[in-house]
Amino acid sequence: MSDTTKQAPSPADVASLARPRPTAEAKPAEAVTPAREVTGAQALVLSLEAIGCDTVFGIPGGAILPAYDPMLDSKKVRHILVRHEQGAGHAAEGYAAATGKVGVCMATSGPGATNLVTPIADAHMDSVPMVAITGQVASAAIGTDAFQEADIRGITMPITKHNYLVTDAAKIPQAIAEAFHVASTGRPGPVLVDISKDALQAKTTFSWPPQIDLPGYRPVLRPHGKQIREAARLMAAAKRPILYVGGGVVRARASEQLRRLVELTQIPVVTTLMARGTVPDSEPLNLGMPGMHGTVAAVTGLQKSDLIIALGARFDDRVTGQLSTFAPHAKVIHADIDPAEISKNRIADVPIVGDVGEVIKDLIEQVTLDRASAEGAEHGWDYAAWRTRVADWKQTFPLGWTDSEDGTLSPQYVIERIGALSGPESTYVAGVGQHQMWAAQFVQYERPNAWINSGGLGTMGFSVPAAMGAKVAEPERTVWAIDGDGCFQMTNQELATCVINNIPIKVAVINNSSLGMVRQWQTLFYNERYSNTDLQPMSQRVPDFVKLADAYGCLGLRAETPEEVDAVIKQALETDDRPVVIDFIVHRDAMVWPMVPAGVSNDMIQAARHEAPVWERED
Repeated sequence: MSDTTKQAPSPADVASLARPRPTAEAKPAEAVTPAREVTGAQALVLSLEAIGCDTVFGIPGGAILPAYDPMLDSKKVRHILVRHEQGAGHAAEGYAAATGKVGVCMATSGPGATNLVTPIADAHMDSVPMVAITGQVASAAIGTDAFQEADIRGITMPITKHNYLVTDAAKIPQAIAEAFHVASTGRPGPVLVDISKDALQAKTTFSWPPQIDLPGYRPVLRPHGKQIREAARLMAAAKRPILYVGGGVVRARASEQLRRLVELTQIPVVTTLMARGTVPDSEPLNLGMPGMHGTVAAVTGLQKSDLIIALGARFDDRVTGQLSTFAPHAKVIHADIDPAEISKNRIADVPIVGDVGEVIKDLIEQVTLDRASAEGAEHGWDYAAWRTRVADWKQTFPLGWTDSEDGTLSPQYVIERIGALSGPESTYVAGVGQHQMWAAQFVQYERPNAWINSGGLGTMGFSVPAAMGAKVAEPERTVWAIDGDGCFQMTNQELATCVINNIPIKVAVINNSSLGMVRQWQTLFYNERYSNTDLQPMSQRVPDFVKLADAYGCLGLRAETPEEVDAVIKQALETDDRPVVIDFIVHRDAMVWPMVPAGVSNDMIQAARHEAPVWERED
């Protein structure tokens, strides 16, 4: 397990494990279910019902088939039949990312289970609470290379927070309760429950909640007061502080606390790719996204800072660039619920282990107290000159793009218009590549959970099934899958799932007929030798995405000029009876800027191709 220690949850905890982190209005514990004789498969479904699971994405098969029979009778658990197990896993991720609840996926043994490996790894990298339930061959056959046998527990050991092999029907409720608890507490993550076929078929006695015991698992939630006081002292003494906010703030549902901290301290803030929306883009102190394709203001703000307050961030290589040259003059306060992340990449001067929501709350209290003191009123807390400086960078080097000379459609314009017309209450789910970076840059995010993407693993094919899961979780919201033509062709079969189950997502295919980000690298670093990145000639449509959409029962649209863009977006927004796929034919050689090439210092940030770094770095 990732976290070092954790006490066993109470019955009240077990009763609400599928829900987001509790608030002051948390519901009371559910009543204890009287014991009764059932099969292991029935115990599994009853456990899912009791724990509050309302949706399972999956595909049946031989080893898991016993579980599908009682699920047919469930009035509480909706099963959505996907077209590929990878789609089930990403849909569970999208469901979890949109709501904070645990997402659930299910597959059979062997290839069914191994098809879940990519979404499990994706959830592990991005701290997504997910439970994957897989069937396994009968216990007597385990280890014999039986038909459709795979050691999925061993395969996923490095990419799960914890996992189980259950061969006793009586232990199924305990495993499910523990899995939901581990997935949703501490640093969230995926948990696998592998159940042998004979355990699903055997008779057992079911009651709820089970007696569970998790010795050694005790995530630290409350930060140490001494570390909070030391952090506040460094903040008071700093002249150029910056808040470096990561996806942990989203997972902790701590965005409101963060906004209060920004308002109180007036410290400039950067939000990573995983944290877009935690601070509204309309907030003047928000410098945008740092990193390889971050804004000049965000990248330079980190580089020039004398204090970094890292909240739920992990100093990822895409943010730091060459680690040895990252923010060379800055002291570091690093707060994270996972002690393994602290000082893993950058040594922390003040390490704080705890739930980031609790950390921010305590920082607000300490900062308020310190600033009210006589000494605090006399010294420190003055960042006016620094705010002026970063505001100048933000104004001088805004995000933008240059339209193509031949008049073809700019992908940045397309994505900017999608955001402008759909609005901040919509949810935007991206694939991976250029369109992902443009969606992070040119959609205005004003709320947390509005932006869902595959950050750490960078999984092509994530967008369509994850958007499907997000739409199931929040059917009242407009959900856009912003995808590339390469990503879209990996998982677009889930459009059938969306049509049949009345999940009307909107899909914007940013179609440049190539693997755009790889092509950009070949342009910049491989002398324009385009080896295996062109998906089709620009003169052909293989496939024709409009016809493909029609074949699946979706509304298929296309836009090739700027004048057509708004009309097709509006038509998509007016269509709620089926999914919509818009094929945006865009300029093939559009590039993502700014850019820091991999492995070099962030001081080398460039605003456009063939440009020198944006300025000479001088203090």
